[in-house]
Amino acid sequence: MALIVLTNDDGIDAPGIRAMQAALHQISENGGFEHKSQSVIVAPDAPLSGCSHQLNRGGTIPIEQRAKGEYAIGGTPADCSRVALSHLYPTADWVLSGINAGGNMGSDTYVSGTVAAVREATLLRKSAIAISQYKYRQQPYDWPRATRLSAQVLQQLMATKPQPGQFWNVNLPAPPLDGTADSPEIVFCPRCTQPLPTDFEVDEAGFRYVGAYEDRLRDPSGDVDVCLGGSISVVSIQMW
Repeated sequence: MALIVLTNDDGIDAPGIRAMQAALHQISENGGFEHKSQSVIVAPDAPLSGCSHQLNRGGTIPIEQRAKGEYAIGGTPADCSRVALSHLYPTADWVLSGINAGGNMGSDTYVSGTVAAVREATLLRKSAIAISQYKYRQQPYDWPRATRLSAQVLQQLMATKPQPGQFWNVNLPAPPLDGTADSPEIVFCPRCTQPLPTDFEVDEAGFRYVGAYEDRLRDPSGDVDVCLGGSISVVSIQMW
């Protein structure tokens, strides 16, 4: 039986982690896994978006069992991977992080706690995938849709384990604004090398960024270009 640890950086109470759990259930119900699987949750007890690969450096990390197979951790996403794989579930086969509320593509991967959780899992020699849901401005999140799309891409990616030192970073596109058919293509692509928008204003309160996320620079056919263009971007990140 495959043991799958779910984590995130939005916190254990975020709807995205339940959407990820539902995606795994959907795959299992449709016979998409070669072997039976069990998922457990080891996630931060509070939202920690954008915390990158921060780790506890020697203090106590609280562990609260919320339910059977569900633990709230008083630490970062990377801490959650460490606690899960060294203490709670050392025999886990996979670590899945997300579904994050917001995109984590290109340069986002350096500051994302969602991605840091799977990067830490990869360092600990476990197979790992991060999934994030891009949202256009005030468009609401559609978590059932995110579940459906995640099930499609997870079934494909989890059919074979990543190579040593490799993990997958997935970004789901926003729903079409024009009401066209919503069946985005899964596109394997490189990670965009361009920075986030750096437009800013300075007033009496100080310095603040004013750039729009969707207007960011993009490499042609990179993950930013692919996801903002309406497809599911899948990037293989090789650490060694």
